[in-house]
Amino acid sequence: MYKGLRLAKAHLHHQSPSPPPPPPPPPPPPVTASARRRLHIFAPMSVAPAADDAASTSTSSSGEEPPHPTARNRRKQGEAIAKGHKNYELMLNLQLGIRHSVGKQHPVTLDLKASAFNPKEKVWTRFPPEGTKYTPPHQSCDFRWKDYCPVVFRTLRKLFKVDAADYMMSLCGNDALREFSSPGKSGSFFYLTNDDRYMIKTMKKSEVKVLLRMLPAYYNHVRACEDMLVTKFFGLHCVKLTGANQKKVRFVIMGNLFSSKYPIHRRFDLKGSSHGRMIGKPEADIDEYTTLKDLDLNFIFRLQKSWFEDFQKQVDRDCEFLEQERIMDYSLLVGVHFRDTRDKHFTTEGACDADNSRHTTPRLSRDDINKFIYDPNRWAPIRLGANMPARAELTVRRSDCDFQQIGEPTGEFYDVVLYFGIIDILQDYDITKKLEHAYKSIQYDPTSISAVDPKQYAKRFRDFIYKAFAEDI
Repeated sequence: MYKGLRLAKAHLHHQSPSPPPPPPPPPPPPVTASARRRLHIFAPMSVAPAADDAASTSTSSSGEEPPHPTARNRRKQGEAIAKGHKNYELMLNLQLGIRHSVGKQHPVTLDLKASAFNPKEKVWTRFPPEGTKYTPPHQSCDFRWKDYCPVVFRTLRKLFKVDAADYMMSLCGNDALREFSSPGKSGSFFYLTNDDRYMIKTMKKSEVKVLLRMLPAYYNHVRACEDMLVTKFFGLHCVKLTGANQKKVRFVIMGNLFSSKYPIHRRFDLKGSSHGRMIGKPEADIDEYTTLKDLDLNFIFRLQKSWFEDFQKQVDRDCEFLEQERIMDYSLLVGVHFRDTRDKHFTTEGACDADNSRHTTPRLSRDDINKFIYDPNRWAPIRLGANMPARAELTVRRSDCDFQQIGEPTGEFYDVVLYFGIIDILQDYDITKKLEHAYKSIQYDPTSISAVDPKQYAKRFRDFIYKAFAEDI
């Protein structure tokens, strides 16, 4: 039967050739190279500014979520870890260990005993190649596997509504993980699952200690805040190779903030400091995977009123939690998707090229954004920090002010979908950071450097974020 269906589809496809693809949308207004360098503008990718409020209404009545035309074919970040890769055996070890840990069936209760959070609460398991009573035979090297606070992380996965079977399939399925190094100073390596849902980060011993120390407070914060923006942690593990090479690799499993079928066109890592907060790359070298910084930001993100109020409340709560735990040096990671001009869910206005061919540009007003937010069938599920429709207003910095944190608004708007969350939350204000603060304060403006006291850091972070994000009025 299935063969017949395929033949019928092939016959229909042969009889009815698909229509030619629509012409590409017009590029945004040109900006000269000199002006771009002076204003630090990184223009959106092939999008046009949104029209005035009165210019449009949404006419779509379809309840289906449209597949993004470039989602299936877009380039994936990182290098696939195939056989022969230097970390191929490590990947196998991670997958064997995770499958072993998550596969255990245990009842889950939300009211955990204090002993579950004990840093010494860890389980070692040996994985010899020939297998044991509890572990399967495998093709990798002999290694030992450590689970930190397994009961706590199992319960966190439950709170985050992570299905155990889906979790194992993403991390331990047949598809290889993808590896890429961190753009930050930590030197950590990241491994991304093929479906982009989860990220594995290698950790320093000091980071493991911080996470274990703050784990009880983190757990309570997760229970208290359904829409928290801080990083979601799903597991903390260690692989120790046996034999001559006693190498230890500690790693944490996190949610991928940019897990979306829609491409992220621009990424910003925002801290609120200004010293060293510019990417310093030629424009030609900047692509969708480049993480831009505070002084590269050339937008104000305008959220619908109720969402902006929720955003402020949650940022306040998250910052209070981080301040209490003596954490600093965190940032708000923001991903921006500029709406595709071919999205059939939006009213378009046509324009004609010289050859009279017609292209379309999306037009979405504030009223349409409100309708869009309250209609659950119009898009992927919207929640704070994910799939959030907004308007991005282009800004420019004055040429006489090199370190102006937020540029002047231009009145030029772009319809966007935002993804954001607070990341890098495992740096406490230890002696190293205190020395860094003392040293850099002599050379630079103390308010401009990243290494400051957690209370000062939280205030500066919030002040900056509430300028970069604003209510759409």
